[in-house]
Amino acid sequence: MALFQNTVISKYLKTQNPEVLFEKWNLFTSHFHDPAIQENIRNSKEEQYQEGFLRDLFVKVLGYTLNPNPDFNLTTEYKNVKDAKKADGAVIIDDNVPAVIELKGTDTTDLGTVEDQAFGYKNNQPTCKYVIISNFEKLRFYIDNAIEHIEFNLFKLKEDEFKLLYLCLAYENIKNDIASKIKNESLSREDEITKQLYKDYSVFKRELFQNLIEENPEYNQVELFKKSQKLLDRLLFLFFGEDRGLLPPNSVRMILDQWNKLKDLDEYVPLYDRFKKYFGYLNTGFKGKQYDVFAYNGGLFEPDEILDNTKIDDNLLYTHSLKLSEYDFESEVDVNILGHIFEHSLNEIDEIKAQLEGEEIDKTKTKRKKDGVFYTPKYITKYIVENTVGKLCEEEKTNLGIKEEDYYTDKKRQLKTKQILLKKLQDYRTWLHRITIIDPACGSGSFLIEALNFLIEEHSHIDEMEAKLTDSSIAFSYHPESILEHNLYGVDINEDSVEIAKLSLWLRTAEPNRKLSSLNDNLKCGNSLIDDPEVAGDLAFNWEKEFPKVFEKGGFDVVIGNPPYGAKLSKKEKEYLKLKYSFIDSSTPNSFAYFIGLCYGLSSNLGLIVPDSFLIKDFEKTRSLLKKGISNIIWYQNTGMPESEKPFPEVEHDVVTFIFNKNKTYNTLQYSLRKFDTVIKEEKYIRDKKDICEEKYFSLFNLLIDDLTISLKNKVISNSIIKKECQIHEGIHSGNIREKLFTLEKSDLNKPMFLGGKNGDKIDNYYSNRFGWFVNYDQSLINKEKGEYASLRDESIFILPKIYITRTGNPFKCFLDEKNYASNNFFSLQLKDLEQNNKENLSFYLCIFVSFP
Repeated sequence: MALFQNTVISKYLKTQNPEVLFEKWNLFTSHFHDPAIQENIRNSKEEQYQEGFLRDLFVKVLGYTLNPNPDFNLTTEYKNVKDAKKADGAVIIDDNVPAVIELKGTDTTDLGTVEDQAFGYKNNQPTCKYVIISNFEKLRFYIDNAIEHIEFNLFKLKEDEFKLLYLCLAYENIKNDIASKIKNESLSREDEITKQLYKDYSVFKRELFQNLIEENPEYNQVELFKKSQKLLDRLLFLFFGEDRGLLPPNSVRMILDQWNKLKDLDEYVPLYDRFKKYFGYLNTGFKGKQYDVFAYNGGLFEPDEILDNTKIDDNLLYTHSLKLSEYDFESEVDVNILGHIFEHSLNEIDEIKAQLEGEEIDKTKTKRKKDGVFYTPKYITKYIVENTVGKLCEEEKTNLGIKEEDYYTDKKRQLKTKQILLKKLQDYRTWLHRITIIDPACGSGSFLIEALNFLIEEHSHIDEMEAKLTDSSIAFSYHPESILEHNLYGVDINEDSVEIAKLSLWLRTAEPNRKLSSLNDNLKCGNSLIDDPEVAGDLAFNWEKEFPKVFEKGGFDVVIGNPPYGAKLSKKEKEYLKLKYSFIDSSTPNSFAYFIGLCYGLSSNLGLIVPDSFLIKDFEKTRSLLKKGISNIIWYQNTGMPESEKPFPEVEHDVVTFIFNKNKTYNTLQYSLRKFDTVIKEEKYIRDKKDICEEKYFSLFNLLIDDLTISLKNKVISNSIIKKECQIHEGIHSGNIREKLFTLEKSDLNKPMFLGGKNGDKIDNYYSNRFGWFVNYDQSLINKEKGEYASLRDESIFILPKIYITRTGNPFKCFLDEKNYASNNFFSLQLKDLEQNNKENLSFYLCIFVSFP
């Protein structure tokens, strides 16, 4: 979503004094809209105008007092708490710093390149909430993080935009934390809109489908269900289009009013006929006396034999189309909100399809959950796109010798120099038109939407650089639909997902009086992992045949996505995947690992989000494959997070993103740990891979290790006899049958076990108490024919004395145990010489482990 909802902005603007706003607007325009002053600002270097900018905007217009004046609340050159670096400016209130300011010259056209520097200053001020970045011409305002921002063009600011600038940045408003309040209320409003819109959309969808069945018994119900979704897609385009200037305003209400008039004139026709007529206009175009309708088409409005001949109840269509059209699709409902609604909708689609096909339904596990599909939050998609597509773009600009500081207005510059600089931009623009990005499990299109957003901004930035160089107004040299046609590709096993992804991309790129792109060659339905029809049937997907032009040039430039994990695989599929992806671990088969194998073959550049088990569990071959080329990892705590902060509320494990380049070797790893400890914290590290990921330790990524532990570990490795004397085992891995294995029911067959502190056990050093969990230790429970898997381990691990050690993801605790079993939340340590493996000898090692800091 946008940073703020318009309704919330309007509410807070009413609290501002209109006379003050008018006075400040006149002050602002007298300076920043003066052409001579603008020219002088553009010709000023960063250092020349920094303090002048703070005086002209923050002091004179926004009401601050600049140091060294008494009782100042704004200062220049503000030093970090932890190091000697300084922000260009800071707001100071009651000895706290709520906002930092980073300033650049107008030769810095892309303020996004300053984000890391500015947020570095923010992170050094414990109370800082706001970040302000400006190049004197444009100003960006951030709250808490860099996911969303508001950008103001100070030289072209309109009065309504100025009011928002004042609302965010005026001293009294920063002091009263107004912007943060608007953001929080906007998030609540967005959540409220999402829930209500989804409820209304879902009710309409279900009632529409039931009505189609009743009114059209001659058609197959599964086919009618698919058509009901297509009809909803058409209607959503109408709702969206009438609010965003693509169609005449109030088009839906006009259709309803015309139908009512026809009834009054005794010229009744079914309401659906009127909608079909309008769909026809959207397909072929219409020019009338009162309004025109452009032929957007794109395939969505082409003739459809079933939809063109079905009957729909008038009252149902009237009531629901009117209700949905009343939402504000311009300012309150954006593509991100629709993405959440679409993803929820896909769960319902799977449930209804299962009913129609006579399958048993577990409502807690929709097909998409069974397929391991979950909606990815924007802050994750944005991070992955910026660190894959963005990184590739920066490398290409470096290769072409494009330096942003060269692109500024200089009327004395030689024509030849200008032509050389323009040629570099043209070459980069040509390269950018050819970049290919794939999401092999695209779902409703969240990653593709984010890649689209990035490329739109990149093209805009090129146009802005060219305009500065040539001293001309910005002439946009591209249209978003060209990005859809040439740059973005997606595949999904779910046909409905593909159609919804198309709609999402259309809604994001639609422009008045420009045809929608046909996406049939870019977004396709199929089983990304399997190209054999004998295994996958009609969904078998041959990548080279489906995307021949891409593979003519060697494959995709970038793969991004959230591969399905824990998806149900048949025995036949497992056998096929084990052979095809022999370089991927198959002892514990998981769809996400096979997708990593697929992506590795599709491109050299990957940005994926996967379960954190990839770092520390049974995926040694996969880790070894990627270890050298991984540059960045972020570990996101999901379990134990407040519900509102979970990246994936429906997932019961933590997740990681990784950025990988097949053609590079990185000896160090940049990684972050995002976790919850009363508040959300993100700890960042850069460490040598040899200290955190060693081949002799199965290439495990130990991200929670600290510098002291690394030092101790290296000492222990060089002197220890533990590895010679002891053996370590994992606990019971419940696979996908946790409910069958773990129970609170006591019986002769069930064995007492430790499941972990989060499951009620009291875990401490030396001694721990069970909550009351048991494990059914019966190998026959695992029905491999049904795709079930689990690892019960050798029983001697549990029935002999051992030391249990909590795994990396938990606080480090270890204790002695003689008879209890344990889940894979624990490692167990025993002496290799079982005759010496007794309580007394193990106690020696226990004391050593507990003594570690």
